[in-house]
Amino acid sequence: MTDDASYKALENLGAAPLWRFYGNLFPAEPRSRAVPHSWSWQDLRPHLLHFSRTLSLDEAERRVLMLVNPGLIDPPATVNTLYAGLQIILPGETAQAHRHTSNAFRFILEGTGAWTTVNGERVHMAPGDLLLTPGWHWHDHTHQGDAPMIWLDALDYPLVNALEAGFYEQYPQRLQPVTRPDDAGSRQFLHGRLTPAWLTPDGPSSPVTRYTWEETARALDAVADTAEGSDVDGIVLEYTNPWTGGPVMPTIGCRVQRLRPGFHGAGRRHTASTIFNVVRGEGATVVDGVRLDWSEHDTFAVPGWASYRHLNTSASQDAVLFSYSDEPVMRSLGLYRTEASDPGA
Repeated sequence: MTDDASYKALENLGAAPLWRFYGNLFPAEPRSRAVPHSWSWQDLRPHLLHFSRTLSLDEAERRVLMLVNPGLIDPPATVNTLYAGLQIILPGETAQAHRHTSNAFRFILEGTGAWTTVNGERVHMAPGDLLLTPGWHWHDHTHQGDAPMIWLDALDYPLVNALEAGFYEQYPQRLQPVTRPDDAGSRQFLHGRLTPAWLTPDGPSSPVTRYTWEETARALDAVADTAEGSDVDGIVLEYTNPWTGGPVMPTIGCRVQRLRPGFHGAGRRHTASTIFNVVRGEGATVVDGVRLDWSEHDTFAVPGWASYRHLNTSASQDAVLFSYSDEPVMRSLGLYRTEASDPGA
């Protein structure tokens, strides 16, 4: 039998010769299919408003513009393990209650008067707030304000689907009943190291349902007055689970950072993939030689093992970035690695 015939026979038997694939199976370093990319808030917001006016809830139950990385079009994702989208809800509207195994959160960009109900708890929204929806928690949305409400949607469904572990279920009614006091998770747990002693953890995610921007801004201001911070990320704080001191979700870590005027960060790379949203300010992030300019509410992606450097291009104003990554996954699997690295010009 010739080699060609033998290789064909192996293929028909569901086998393959390792020596023909070895270099692809064990690369010298990670090579992400995701690419450095940014999404402009100023460009996307008018389209979001347009579709909110022209599409009924029957036509689009959740009006979301997915932020699709050019390297991850099918299936769509923002980085290889995480997703970002811009969602809008108009005054008087609601969104159907459902649940899924994917962890999710909302980072509020614009508007007031809306809330999401998570497992019976109404969690109110205001700009800069981080609202958690852990996996398999019922959630729906209600808006009783007088202007559009817009937030950044984040989920780990690319990771969950890759693991073939995704489940989804729709609630039998449009809205779930409210069974807990409003903002109970925040009111009970968002007090530093003072945690209710009569409660015990009921899952791997943080019990804080709403990390308010008021508390976040206070922490940023207090720390910035006493520390220089990181030469890579400036004054950077992590949202933490009060039960463990670790990340807010087992698959997603969230951070907020303050870059002082004129900040030019040192270069770095790590195996975690990261999505950033600009809370305020303007600047640029250089990722593997690609310069991503950004301003308020823009979103940009830094793939895993890509070299990056942050720049605050203002000489007088701080820049503040919110970010989330799959670092908890990488650390739990022993795959997290980081090193100094030059991202280029």
